[in-house]
Amino acid sequence: MTKRINSVLVLGLGKVGHLVALLLHETGFDVTGADVHATHNVPFRVCSLDVTSEAELSKALGTHDAVISCLPYHFNIAVATIAAQCNTHYFDLTEDVSTTRAIRELSLKTSTVMAPQCGLAPGFIGIVGASLAEKFDKIRAIKLRVGALPQHPTGLLGYAFNWSPEGVVNEYLNDCEVIEGGVRKWVSPLEWLETIVIDGLQLEAFTTSGGLGTMCETYEGRVENLDYKSIRYPGHASLMNFLLHELLMREDRKETGKLLVNAKPPVNDDVVYIHASVEGWRHDQLIREEFVKAYPPVEIAGKMRRAIAWTTATSVCAVVEMVNNGDLAAQGFIKQEEIPLERFLATANGRIYDGKPHGGRQV
Repeated sequence: MTKRINSVLVLGLGKVGHLVALLLHETGFDVTGADVHATHNVPFRVCSLDVTSEAELSKALGTHDAVISCLPYHFNIAVATIAAQCNTHYFDLTEDVSTTRAIRELSLKTSTVMAPQCGLAPGFIGIVGASLAEKFDKIRAIKLRVGALPQHPTGLLGYAFNWSPEGVVNEYLNDCEVIEGGVRKWVSPLEWLETIVIDGLQLEAFTTSGGLGTMCETYEGRVENLDYKSIRYPGHASLMNFLLHELLMREDRKETGKLLVNAKPPVNDDVVYIHASVEGWRHDQLIREEFVKAYPPVEIAGKMRRAIAWTTATSVCAVVEMVNNGDLAAQGFIKQEEIPLERFLATANGRIYDGKPHGGRQV
């Protein structure tokens, strides 16, 4: 069943969820924002919703064409399950591997779209990596690196928790899928430390989980090496290994998240670094293609938005646009690496990645 998207329910109105709802409203969608505590003074409808209530969730999803979950990852399977039952298109921002697997299974039982991992990483970084890979006859390596950092770091960690502490701790503790030497395997996080230089600034990168989404499956047998790493200021990985493993904080992930946010709260002046590269052969010549960017905060709807917020929010909004306008299938599981970069950047929301203002009402 092909279903054009008119009405969208956005679950969770934190920094990212609020911006997702605002961007889609400005793009021309009929948007309702839902949270356990209703927000006021916004240009879209809002409602109070308990996402742990199956009855409340079913009622809300049943009256919308699409739902975007901006909730912590552990809510997403329940939301996706009800979305499948209600024939509601489903999108989320999760990096959790097991959650994505469960949602993929649900996609086999529904006539609508199931599109998890629509944020920055996984999400936009996979779209960029696949776009670079298309230029090669044979691929030796795909290396994807992303970091959301304070522009003016303080202390030894050099970090600020502008993103979900649950998500960050998960990335630092869950195993990471890679392809090494042509073999698809799992490796430990906070390893494979390397130095990266962007605009003359020396940074470090190390393995973290979830950033590749479904890319290992897609590129197995086609690439010798494929991995994802998080970018941080030098010394971060060593300190996190000390905290999580030597001090055994890995045994209490929730408490670890609280500790870290208390020590390193969010900042407004952040920056998102993207460093994607592909090596391989084209016309029998070994070459390397790169996509390297530093994204600062930008003004959207008259207000400066943090880099991590707008890069995440515009990414999922662009995918919703592409499903709506027919650039992507209207049914089944959507892999981020199958999304064409050029069409993504042509959407009202994706164009912000090209340094252009929001494209306005499209629907």
